[in-house]
Amino acid sequence: MELEPVTLTTPRLVLRPLDPRDADAVHTAAQDPDVQRWTTIPSPYLPEHARSFIELLAPEGWATGSMFTFGVFLPDGTLTGVLSLTMRSPGTAEVGFWAAKEHRGHGYTTEAVLTSARWAFTTLSVDRVEWRAEIGNTASRAVAEKAGFTQEGTLRSAIHNKGVRRDCWLAALLPSDLGLPSTAPYIPAPSRPPGATTGRSRAATTPPGDTTSPSGV
Repeated sequence: MELEPVTLTTPRLVLRPLDPRDADAVHTAAQDPDVQRWTTIPSPYLPEHARSFIELLAPEGWATGSMFTFGVFLPDGTLTGVLSLTMRSPGTAEVGFWAAKEHRGHGYTTEAVLTSARWAFTTLSVDRVEWRAEIGNTASRAVAEKAGFTQEGTLRSAIHNKGVRRDCWLAALLPSDLGLPSTAPYIPAPSRPPGATTGRSRAATTPPGDTTSPSGV
């Protein structure tokens, strides 16, 4: 889905597409070791990396409808971070973000995540926004939890970062979490009744050569 770049605003923030004038600010903020450690940006992060991201990768994402990237700014134009929504499958987007070191602790990233999620739910026909972060990235997890994401578990070897595969946390936000309708009815799975099986197969729990049932019948 091709979409013209848009600007989203809150009382404190402006989320807009990055442009070449932002390259220096992006490059400077990305020198933070925490940004390079926990995100998939190149390390070392050079000025040409910022220019390529802003001038090629981000616009291509908007043009193809595959990734929607916003710079997160204060009203005076100060960059506080970068956020992207990447379409993973029909109706499902993944949010990724980083915050400039000097602007952490003010709730800007949480505010930006919620603003972008509302936009995705109401404009992109998205019914699920996922968040993933490498296990140990507690700052990112705190943002997701403050934004109302529900933790759903751990994925093994699900993140590839700088030549290494690592486990990650997975959480999701649904339209109903924000009081919004979904594009299709959502029917949650019923709670497992007492005495229900765990879904593990008999073969997975029976030692080799043991063909008896648990009751011995």
